[in-house]
Amino acid sequence: MIPPWGMMSHMRAVVHDRYGGPEVLRVEDVPVPTPSSGQVLVRVEATSVNLSDWECLVGSPAYARIGGLRAPARRTLGSDIAGVVESVGAGVTGFRPGDEVYGDNLALKGGFAEYAVAPESALAAKPAALSFTDASTLPQAGAIAIQGTAWARPGSRVLVNGAGGGSGSFAIQLAKRLGAHVTGVDNATKLEFMRAVGADEVLDYRLQDFTRTGPYDLVLDLVAHRSVLAYRRSVARGGTYRCVGGSVGTLLRVLTAGALVGKATGRSLGVLAVKEGPGHFAPLAHLVSRGEVTVHTDRTYSLDEVPEALARVGEGRALGKVVVVPTS
Repeated sequence: MIPPWGMMSHMRAVVHDRYGGPEVLRVEDVPVPTPSSGQVLVRVEATSVNLSDWECLVGSPAYARIGGLRAPARRTLGSDIAGVVESVGAGVTGFRPGDEVYGDNLALKGGFAEYAVAPESALAAKPAALSFTDASTLPQAGAIAIQGTAWARPGSRVLVNGAGGGSGSFAIQLAKRLGAHVTGVDNATKLEFMRAVGADEVLDYRLQDFTRTGPYDLVLDLVAHRSVLAYRRSVARGGTYRCVGGSVGTLLRVLTAGALVGKATGRSLGVLAVKEGPGHFAPLAHLVSRGEVTVHTDRTYSLDEVPEALARVGEGRALGKVVVVPTS
């Protein structure tokens, strides 16, 4: 257990000072951060791992180095946090010590530690029905899944590429709730998991090219790396293709040539500009609280096991979400 505030000047945190694989990570005793104006100090109970954490660890794709071209901008990764407010900075009016909160602390990160500071605006009150572990899985993955499935309609054909991970497992469930017929694509080890989550059909990307199995009314691509023409082929006339993440080259091609090719052929091809903040993930928390959407946590790890946790997500082995529990 962590001693009460006032007795704790240092904490354990997972840090890295250069880009690389899990081997560059180490656990250190570092000072507990102090919240500045508009910030909240959170005693971290759980932090889920996102693919963005892996990208910021290895420094690839190139956009992962924004703010830190040669060395990481943040020594401690982990943005999707859930925990208890320890103290607040000047000007904070929405939270007070003892409040249970969760949120996507993408700007400051720091979740793979015993304490983290976050802007008040990034946090929401944790629903009482949710555990800290479940709440930590929702902010980033939930916002992507909600916005990425917004085009799903009753009877529409929806395909989610990379559907066996965190965002994908939520996207399958949300598209099904909207009445869509859902196809999930991932590697062979995740086929049964995607079916269990609710996918009507599943594809092993190593054996089947989803751009030739459609066309689909909506394609949500969580791991984009194909050509614009292949994506156009995957979408029915009047349909929508949106990618989230992938190689820089692919994203740029979709933003430029994709938009033109799509418009010329009656399709909408683009990059999903994910809106952040509680207003964009809290709706999923309410669905989970009511039992209408299920959180699938692959496994939990301690701070000492963060390298293994990141590798499991980065190498595409996680079924659903991976969560780090600092106080375990």
